Amino acid sequence: MNIDGAVPAEMTAIAIPAPGGPEALVPERRPVPVPGESEVLIRVAAAGVNRPDVLQRMGKYPPPPGASDIPGLEVSGTIVAAGSESRAVVGQRVCALLPGGGYAEYAVAPAGQYLPVPDGYDIVEAAALPETLFTVWTNLFERAYVVEGDTVLVHGGTSGIGTMAITLCRLFGIVVIVTCGSDEKCEQARQWGADHAVNYRTQDFVAEVRRITGGQGCQAVLDMVGGDYVPRNIECMAEDGRHVSIAVLGGPKSTLFLPTIMAKRLTLTGSTLRSRPVSFKTLVAEELMRVVWPMVAEGRLRPAMDRRFPLAEAAHAHARMDAGQHFGKIVLTV
Repeated sequence: MNIDGAVPAEMTAIAIPAPGGPEALVPERRPVPVPGESEVLIRVAAAGVNRPDVLQRMGKYPPPPGASDIPGLEVSGTIVAAGSESRAVVGQRVCALLPGGGYAEYAVAPAGQYLPVPDGYDIVEAAALPETLFTVWTNLFERAYVVEGDTVLVHGGTSGIGTMAITLCRLFGIVVIVTCGSDEKCEQARQWGADHAVNYRTQDFVAEVRRITGGQGCQAVLDMVGGDYVPRNIECMAEDGRHVSIAVLGGPKSTLFLPTIMAKRLTLTGSTLRSRPVSFKTLVAEELMRVVWPMVAEGRLRPAMDRRFPLAEAAHAHARMDAGQHFGKIVLTV
């Protein structure tokens, strides 16, 4: 194993001794993880904060078998050790998608799930890329196969997922309509690049989508709400439209009118990312490296950044996410 001799035996990590509110996140000392033959050890510079971390903290989203119980699904930093089957270079700056373990000074990542951080790219911003980029790419561009000229509806327009969807749609010539919970957030979304933003508290997004599209509807919907949003989303869709569910924050059950789905020839699908095998995520990383990463290297693709908190203040970071006032990504710095 290739290893940096400065790696310590212990590190500070954020644990969840018992489910609860933000205060359930507690710093504690843990052994530094040892990478397997096809893994790398990263000295963490920053870790992204995501909604699945919040659900894990609440006891509603346990880590998959074999994953660390430490929360955190994405990090950026420097490779300090690599297994013998990894072609990683010790000392390389990277960002990585993880099954868990990111809220710590060191984290292990599968060798196929990291991407190089370009020279000059903010290493803290890089921590905010993997989770949302992998999620939006696989669901909006692969499962919903959107193409230039399509119109898509994305809920949660100022979230990490929403802002990444706006960015990618702008880069690939796709019209994006987002929903947000206030006029202020709608304006922020438009400034970030959304073509249209709808305040779902004061406007009927179904009527707005019809107005914006001239009654045609949108070709794809990226939905993280579920519940009663799904039948309303279907009303927004054009013929042969694709609906992708990636979360059920508004409830896991929906009542659908099947004749509408049949008449419009709609496709309803969905996915989760965390439990997918390393082989799948490696293929996604390779595709991102070919298609998207040149835009990262050119500085054309950057994440929308909200606030940075020190690792020890993970509870404050989660309190901000719980309040729902953030725009873009919250990160923890190490």
